[in-house]
Parts: sequence; structure tokens; C-alpha cells
Amino acid sequence: METALLIELSPHSDKTPIAEAFSRAAKTYDQHAAFQRDVGERLLEYLPLDLSHKTVIDLGCGTGYFSQELLKRGAKVICCDLSGQMLASAKQRCGDDGVSYLQADAESLPLTDNSVDLVFSSLALQWCEDLSLPLREVSRVTKPGGQAYISTLLEGSLCELKQAWGKIDSHQHVNDFASINQIKVALAQSGCTTHQLDLPAITVWYNSAFALMRDLKGIGATYVHGRAQGLTSRRSLLGVEREYQVFRNRQGLLPATYQVCLGVIHL
Repeated sequence: METALLIELSPHSDKTPIAEAFSRAAKTYDQHAAFQRDVGERLLEYLPLDLSHKTVIDLGCGTGYFSQELLKRGAKVICCDLSGQMLASAKQRCGDDGVSYLQADAESLPLTDNSVDLVFSSLALQWCEDLSLPLREVSRVTKPGGQAYISTLLEGSLCELKQAWGKIDSHQHVNDFASINQIKVALAQSGCTTHQLDLPAITVWYNSAFALMRDLKGIGATYVHGRAQGLTSRRSLLGVEREYQVFRNRQGLLPATYQVCLGVIHL
């Protein structure tokens, strides 16, 4: 496969700050991404074990952890990400054999119609404000009879952190995520009418709220829609830590709850 490195940012919104946040986190991502690996592994269970002679795009591939797993199953893989630094990490992990690299926005993929057999996208599409846009692209680039395997976050995710910040100030510190009804509307709008959705709630346990926020920063999930980016005072962070204590369990651990949508779309 030819190695492709090009940028096709969406005309619908400026995702440069998101790309920059993930690029800054490329070197630290893997050590903070236990939850992301858990979700991706759950999604991977839906895929065939044998992907020989299949072209799969890993949409929002990050450092290429799951691109490598797809390669092990025999697929030809297109690693696609908004962040150039993430793609560089993916290339370091996956090499050039059977892989191409594409820096692009999921809302505007520079791929021809019906050019891939499968789409794999884990915890990437929540960064698109209108989910119907990347889903239309997924439908366009996938061959008839192909499938898309997608995971994304739903409303209620990081509810504990959102509640704790709500006691500190009136600014938005946690992104809003789509409701399951909004997901279903986006699927309908994009013509993805045949699908199955599973909706697990996953709790990750931490010793402190600082540890949770360190993980979020470590994976690059620091951009909040509608919030001016800037430094957060230590006093505010200490306040969040204090307010988060109401969620501590008997073992002394603090929960971070994620509402996850795992979807298989038949195209």
C-alpha cells in the first residue's frame, strides 16, 4: 500500500485545537490509556478473527494500538488520525508493511467511494459535534456489504467530575456528550439504518481526582467545546479534589463513570 500523509481538515468546524491537544499527548498517551484500551478491546470482539484480504480504516487510530491488532488479523490497515504526532507514533508501532497513514478529519475523508471493507473507530467520533457527518463519510467510503465498528461516549460520562467542577465555578470543564437518542438520529440521518448498539457503563477507579485528571491530560482529552483554553489554578484543582471525595467508596477509591456506546453498522 502507498503511504499517504496528507491533511483534509473539515470545513464544518475548526478542529486544530483538538489536533494540537492530541499531538502534545502522543508520547504520554499509552501510559494513560487503560480505559481506551478496555473499550477498544470490547469493540474488537465484534470483528471477525480473520481479516485477510480486507482493507480496514482505523479512524482515530491514535498511537496505533488497535491498528496493530487489526494487522495481526491479516488486514491491510489505513491508520487515520487528526493528529500528525499520533500518526507518527502509530507508524513507529506498526511500520510500513500493509499499512498506510492518513492525516484527516473523519468528517471529510480524502478517500474514494467504496474503497474500504471495514471501518474501526474507537472513542474518536465524540470529537465531532454532528455525528451524522462522520457517519456519512463512513457509509460513503465503505463497500456495500461492509461493516463499521464504532465506539463513542454518551451523556452521563464523567458525571462525577462534572458535578465536582460544578461546585467550584460556572465554567464548562467537561465536554457534553451525545444522548442515545441523538446517536440514533445521527445514524438515521446518515443512512446507517441497519445496526446494533450495546450500551455498557464502565467505571474506572482512582486514588484521587488528580489521578483522573492526569489521565485525561495524558491522553490529550483536554479540549472542551466552548471553553477558552487556559491554565487552571491550583486552588481550583484542590477544590475539585475536595468535592470529589463524596464519591469515595469503602475501599477508599474514587469512581470515573463512562457511558459507552458500542455499535456495529451494516452498510
